[in-house]
Amino acid sequence: MKKKYQKAIRTILFALLLAFVFRSFMFASYIVDGESMEPTLYDGNLLMVNKVVYDWKDIRRQDVIVFHANEKEDYVKRVIGVGGDEIEVKHDQLYVNGELVEEHYLDSLRPNDGLPFTHDFSLEEVTGKKKVPEGQLFVMGDNRRDSLDSRYFGFVNIETVVGKVDVRYWPFSQVALQFN
Repeated sequence: MKKKYQKAIRTILFALLLAFVFRSFMFASYIVDGESMEPTLYDGNLLMVNKVVYDWKDIRRQDVIVFHANEKEDYVKRVIGVGGDEIEVKHDQLYVNGELVEEHYLDSLRPNDGLPFTHDFSLEEVTGKKKVPEGQLFVMGDNRRDSLDSRYFGFVNIETVVGKVDVRYWPFSQVALQFN
């Protein structure tokens, strides 16, 4: 009987250690605060952020990421441009390196009020640079009319990226694994 308890205790301790390692080093949980990523993510959604994925691969356009905006706040935004990209919005359409980028994830939020959802801009107009510098990202919220993003605060240093949003797990009715 004593061996049975020892085995159970060992198994529980191992599971707790494994959970601690996963939680501390591989994944982080975040709560969405605000409406800047609607309709993809809503205020109060709970997210699982993969903290190690970018150790193995590069950050790509359209990835939804969490980054340190300052010492106290982390933001969740969509990557629009990576180092070397030229970005422009004309007639409510996003162009990266001169090519139209389809943004179907915006369709459900786009109002039918005759006003542009994303006002025209070029990268140079909003940042003073023609291209996204190497080691930097240009990010935007999906709710383009109500998002504090790179159009206002400039580029995001890759070193500040916490990780990629992999899972929305709360509320349970909105569980999702894909955000492109």
